[in-house]
Amino acid sequence: MPVPIWGRAAPGSPISVEFGDQKMQTRADASGEWRVHLEPIPATSDPRDMILRNGNEPEIRFRNIVVGEVWICSGQSNMQMRVKFAPEVDALRPSVENVRSFEVKNTVAVAEKNDCRGKWVTQAPDSAVALAFAYCLEEAIDVPIGIILTSWGSSSIEAWMPRDMTDTVPHFKTIMEEFDADTGTLERIQSILDGPRPWPKRDDIFLRRQPNILYNAMMHPLVPYACRGLVWYQGERNTQSMQGMLDEPWYARNSGMLKYGPTLKAWIRRYRQEWGRADLHFMVVMLPGYFKPLESGPQLGAEHPATHSWAWMREAQLKALELPHTSVVNTIDLGDLRNIHPKDKLPVGRRLALLARRDTLDEAVEAEGPEMQAVEVKEDRLLVHFDHAKGLTTTDAGPPTGFWIADESRVWVPAEAELDGETVVLHSDEIQIPRYVRYAFAGKPEVNLVNGAGLPAYPFRTDDFKP
Repeated sequence: MPVPIWGRAAPGSPISVEFGDQKMQTRADASGEWRVHLEPIPATSDPRDMILRNGNEPEIRFRNIVVGEVWICSGQSNMQMRVKFAPEVDALRPSVENVRSFEVKNTVAVAEKNDCRGKWVTQAPDSAVALAFAYCLEEAIDVPIGIILTSWGSSSIEAWMPRDMTDTVPHFKTIMEEFDADTGTLERIQSILDGPRPWPKRDDIFLRRQPNILYNAMMHPLVPYACRGLVWYQGERNTQSMQGMLDEPWYARNSGMLKYGPTLKAWIRRYRQEWGRADLHFMVVMLPGYFKPLESGPQLGAEHPATHSWAWMREAQLKALELPHTSVVNTIDLGDLRNIHPKDKLPVGRRLALLARRDTLDEAVEAEGPEMQAVEVKEDRLLVHFDHAKGLTTTDAGPPTGFWIADESRVWVPAEAELDGETVVLHSDEIQIPRYVRYAFAGKPEVNLVNGAGLPAYPFRTDDFKP
């Protein structure tokens, strides 16, 4: 792709940029900003210098530049989670090659910033998910991988939203109106920024749970860096409610799970507008298994599909697939019942790499597990047909698990399931005329259905119930 190079200089200054056999020239505009676009460059691990000249001023030389696949990795704590806490990923460190990283230092800003703190280093990122992804991608395609890591634990999607999304997301408009009117919060933010570092934990938490101001300081400065796309592992902060916009605690003023889907799509569209790239690819990491039920629903346990659980967030995350150039990494077989920061990050990285290869590099690899294609009613049975189902099987050689069915009463019962080629057949002695299916639609479902590539089946439901 074309590679934008940009900066600031005295208005009208003549600027030249040299890299390899390319030399681009321009002038700084009336505000002192300038930008050129290098022509697409083949990937190479051979380092080269980039030379910038501004009239008669001393040249600026950036050394040891390689060309390859660049991804921004963003989100909250499970993206930020350090490599040392994921043993399988930590074991990869000695064998990582041709991976470089830039970690944006955590801070906030009330207005959009053009600069951020951080530096490129010739080593893998200290994020378990990002390292696993970079390692698996580089191993498969053998070109340099660059990771820009910009993440902060317990941040909501609203923290990473540009202010002008108040025009497209109604609840965000309310949030920002409240934020602007809260002089106490604004004064405290400025006081923290003016004070010493590192910040006390209470101040750190206070900053990262605010709306908009993470985007201003930690994402906006990256625009328009040439990258293949963005890996987004976020959502836990937005699971505090179904409907969103709780009064207490204050940091639950967010979309909730039911508004997250349209919010996520609006956010993706807005980032593409910012980058000027309709093909900027987004890979969303589905929230894995975890169980902390909401009081708004029946208390029926970690595997029951009627419990108000993370199942609704996963459904919202899958709404991203309604947009082009998007992928969702299925993690329904991963996670931990009680630990919101599970250690099994290596499979996440592997699946991200497969999707990146298929969806952005046009490689013919199987990158998805079985996806429900249609459900056929046949007397007292339901036949579930799948795409990506070649070699459909179970990981333990037993019958498929995680399926629940209901009739028109919508009372859910566990289904007896059996494999029939690339179809799963469901029935229950308790249901004479089944109509609806929910699969893996629970906080921490027990699942075993995979395709021949070992990739798990995606959660789904066929009813139209709205809590």
